[in-house]
Amino acid sequence: MSAARKLTFVEAEDVETQRLPWGYLNWLSEPRVTGAERFSTGIATVTPGQGHERHNHPGTEEILYIIKGTGQQMVEVDGEPVTREVGPGTLIHIAAGAYHSTLNTGDGEMIVLAVYSPPGPEAFLRALPECTIEPPQREPVGP
Repeated sequence: MSAARKLTFVEAEDVETQRLPWGYLNWLSEPRVTGAERFSTGIATVTPGQGHERHNHPGTEEILYIIKGTGQQMVEVDGEPVTREVGPGTLIHIAAGAYHSTLNTGDGEMIVLAVYSPPGPEAFLRALPECTIEPPQREPVGP
């Protein structure tokens, strides 16, 4: 995809795949894809038994919405870790700077819609040494 071209309609095949030890991400809306200025949105696929360790995003709020699979989500609320079993239909709000972690406890993939506001953590992930980038599977169609 051309750096100057910004998409309006986006599918996972239209964007790069970020592969990490715990699974992979497709950022469907971020400054590089749609020109979004206030948020980024992606689909995270977490493989069974995997997850991401406790971390935070200073200055960035995050929303996670579980589409498929089951897992364990930890979010620090008022400095205390709160852990819950999560599954399809669960929305998790993570305040800016709050520490959190996700673990897929199911037998299949855990599919999560992730939203950052403002964007930025997706670019941080892209730069990690353990992150490999796969190009889009197809040339995007339309605007």
